[in-house]
Amino acid sequence: MNFRLVTAGVSLLALGAIASQATAATTLIYGEAGPNRGARAEALQWFANEVENRSEGDLNFNIQWGGALFKSAAALQSISDGVADTGTIISVYYPQEMSVYGIADLPLANPDAWVGMKATDEFMRNNATARQDLANKNLVYIGTFTTSAVHIGCRGDAIRTIEDIKGKKVRGTGAYGKVFGELGATMVNMSVYEAYQGLDTGLIHCTQGYSYAVNALKQHEVFDNYTLLDWGQVGGVGIFMSKDVYDSLNETQQSLLNYVGMEMSDYFGKIVNAENDRAVADMASGANGRIVEVIKLPDGERAQLVQAGTKYVDEWVKQVSRYGMDGNAMLAEYKGLIEKYTDERDSQGYPWDRNQ
Repeated sequence: MNFRLVTAGVSLLALGAIASQATAATTLIYGEAGPNRGARAEALQWFANEVENRSEGDLNFNIQWGGALFKSAAALQSISDGVADTGTIISVYYPQEMSVYGIADLPLANPDAWVGMKATDEFMRNNATARQDLANKNLVYIGTFTTSAVHIGCRGDAIRTIEDIKGKKVRGTGAYGKVFGELGATMVNMSVYEAYQGLDTGLIHCTQGYSYAVNALKQHEVFDNYTLLDWGQVGGVGIFMSKDVYDSLNETQQSLLNYVGMEMSDYFGKIVNAENDRAVADMASGANGRIVEVIKLPDGERAQLVQAGTKYVDEWVKQVSRYGMDGNAMLAEYKGLIEKYTDERDSQGYPWDRNQ
């Protein structure tokens, strides 16, 4: 056989194999406990679409909505163990395991969704302790959402003052839920996705809530009133990936995931602000077929909530310090980032409002 022909044949086969590898798309299985509706779902779909479009189809997602793969309380282990390649983890369901990410859940009197997300995103990407803590759990941080400002919706008597919290059966999470309990509420352990049924059946009177989620979860159907607390936010809600899977991707794919994940804060910030405003207006006007009384907690009452939450900030510092981390330094860094993005918002406006 002619050697030159053999060489050419082998070369063609090799080129064919390389071309096949180049065109083979990588599909990542994504687990999401929430429904395929609402602001967070829109942002997640935007993230998936952007990754696919910018990679020209090289990297895409198969999103399993509504807890089809796992519920919120099983997300961390499921992603770490490879049940899904990637998915949404909510830190309040893992107060020990995700304590570092839980810094975003602290009641720091920062109810601004965009400021909170930008601070959390920069902290989780750049803080070496946070990165190593996740790596120890076989996780990699990709991007963050937020619940935005914590409010409370009730069926029956409204919360107009701190005193009104006493005797209520309340679904709450994190430091916010603990403060409700200290102020006289009976706390009921359930996820935000179960709150509708809890209110409908009378198992709970009120639920810690977030305006944009009201429409997504149809909670306006079971709320009689909704009290705006403007207290803080549960910001430890984000996209995480199995480190094994992440490490198997090439550098271009990794960089794309990180970059789009970073951009998601701006995209979600825009839509969640608009969704929050719309949800509150819809409840007040009865646009969804039922008027829900919207109440703003007086500033003096709000100040009591903020003060009651400070001890849980101190407890967080002690908790992560017990794990060998410098909790004070981490908190100082995070507060500095909140200040940084608050100043940016105040001086330049939100990114989507600039240059208009």
